[in-house]
Amino acid sequence: MTKPLHAPHRHIDAADEKERFALRLFDQLWERYRERVSYVQVYERVVRECTATFVNDHIAYRTIAIQHPADGIFSLGRLFQALGYSPQACYEFPDKHLASIHFAHPNRNFPKLFVSELKTWELSNNSRRIIRRVLKSRRPPLPDDLLARVARLNDAPRAEIDRVLASVLRFFRDLPWDRSRPADVVALDEESQFGAWVLLNGYDVNHFTALVNSHGVPALADIEKTVDALKRAGVPMKKEIEGERGSVLRQSSTESVTLPFRVKGPRGRATLPWTYAYFEIAERGSVINSKTGRAELFEGFLGAQATHLFDMTKRQS
Repeated sequence: MTKPLHAPHRHIDAADEKERFALRLFDQLWERYRERVSYVQVYERVVRECTATFVNDHIAYRTIAIQHPADGIFSLGRLFQALGYSPQACYEFPDKHLASIHFAHPNRNFPKLFVSELKTWELSNNSRRIIRRVLKSRRPPLPDDLLARVARLNDAPRAEIDRVLASVLRFFRDLPWDRSRPADVVALDEESQFGAWVLLNGYDVNHFTALVNSHGVPALADIEKTVDALKRAGVPMKKEIEGERGSVLRQSSTESVTLPFRVKGPRGRATLPWTYAYFEIAERGSVINSKTGRAELFEGFLGAQATHLFDMTKRQS
């Protein structure tokens, strides 16, 4: 019997209430994401028709690093650490003024998390002014007492767990600052499309990722076959596959969908069409574990490849 693709994290075995909470959180974020990124639903259909299996490899988030108000990777990382995740590796992208940290959970079946931040101190004076103007209205970060409640979920009653989940979901779904002016978004986009994206999307999920290794059927056995199947189904894909055949990590993605975002217009509310998200495809190769001498899947990331995937949310002129 083929497992349903909705709520893909539900089928991961959880050891306790905190792990079940994390999986519920990821599934609810997934449902919002798949509703907005139509290409995901096409991927689901392709996987279902091939009787393949979908496993989410990782979830990506974006932030802006700024001192006042303080924001950046830590604004999300502290929540994930309260859920049992820990930092695994750091990555730098000098040409894009970005830094990233990859988080992993002790349960290897949990998705990895890739959280990035824009280093505002490397930007022009004008870009910094725009960011300060928008982020000065930022809502307070998740309070310490909420993080403490997350850390103690194993001892909490169901009603308390549901209340905490609702608070955390609002943190990701609601824009954490006032709406931007279209001129500010466009001006920042000229120097950092990443920064413009965050002004409009806040802490919303940037992308989820299908792990090709999990498909389990010849028709989708590698990244080339998966990309070709999506193209035949009408999904616009990234022109190149990142990573050579036989390398430890190969990646591609759909193009990003464009959505109407609410902005601050001259007469009140207005909308601005902008990129939201893409759906990534990843194929992982094997490495030898130096401690055990056994081959296992490479679980890290390669900075040189990721830098090109950041550009998939670049606005098409």
